[in-house]
Amino acid sequence: MKVEIGRNWWILAARGVLAILFGLYALLRPGMALATIIMAFGVVVLVAGILSIVAGVRAHDRHLPSWPIVIEGIVCVAFGLLALIKPGATAMIWLFIVSAFAVVSGALHVAAAVELRKHFEGERVLLLNGVLTMIFGVLMVLLPWAGLLSLVLLIGAYSLFFGVLLLTLAFRLRSHWHARLAARPARR
Repeated sequence: MKVEIGRNWWILAARGVLAILFGLYALLRPGMALATIIMAFGVVVLVAGILSIVAGVRAHDRHLPSWPIVIEGIVCVAFGLLALIKPGATAMIWLFIVSAFAVVSGALHVAAAVELRKHFEGERVLLLNGVLTMIFGVLMVLLPWAGLLSLVLLIGAYSLFFGVLLLTLAFRLRSHWHARLAARPARR
């Protein structure tokens, strides 16, 4: 694995923290107006998309695999803007938007994990994250009438779990990066 891939660990950590904060908000304030949750979702996904695009561009500049990260970032920005522009959309439309986002994002995480495994042996966290994200999206489509309050709680729990997984991956990349830097011979 090239040492430079570890430089982006902080971007994953920032995305993880954003997801954790959003998850806590949804879990602690489930009775809030749905439009507020949609707006918070839009902001979080928009920022996460921007961070993904930055990470992908930085990886591409170093000739590392980046297309799944950039595509996910573009999808995140599109879904985030849609949520911000149309917050009053019906709950069912929002449900299907969030479901589609989860399935697409999960598939792109799986693709990114496959690419990352070529450079970072034994990587399973991002793969697990992608599979669970796709399952989450499918379950929301299959159970649309479970209640919007349940959906908000489910989204909060998922977002919290997603954030923890991203933080785990970020700190693994960080420690791997530091270990590789320490093992490099000193320049004279």
